[in-house]
Amino acid sequence: MFNMKDSKSLKSNHHHQQQQQQHQNGHISPFKLAKLLDPEAPWDKDQLGDVLHWIRQVVALVCGLLWGAIPLVGGIWIVVFLLISSGIIYGYYAIILKVDEEDFGGHGALLQEGLFASLTLFLLAWILVYSLAHF
Repeated sequence: MFNMKDSKSLKSNHHHQQQQQQHQNGHISPFKLAKLLDPEAPWDKDQLGDVLHWIRQVVALVCGLLWGAIPLVGGIWIVVFLLISSGIIYGYYAIILKVDEEDFGGHGALLQEGLFASLTLFLLAWILVYSLAHF
């Protein structure tokens, strides 16, 4: 008798075998941390976009926590955050990685990667820390 549980088990086992075969054939390459600072490493658009996105999120969290703890107030600090964040992103892809930005959609596309999510995280952290620590 063939039941639903056996069917799910067979599908799961087949999927696992496909993943192992792809990994052995070299289709899935593991991401190495050394690649983050290697200007010779090959980058595809998705990988670079993900890295830039997460760098921006870390910068947003650090700046938001710092701005709230100091405590800084005023809209000028949002502009300062955007300048710091964009400067770090530009420095990373242009100076450290030395990628040709035209291969990835130009400066605009690379500088925009993760921008709005990081602005949201920055504001959330800043407002939360400021409100909890100073009121």
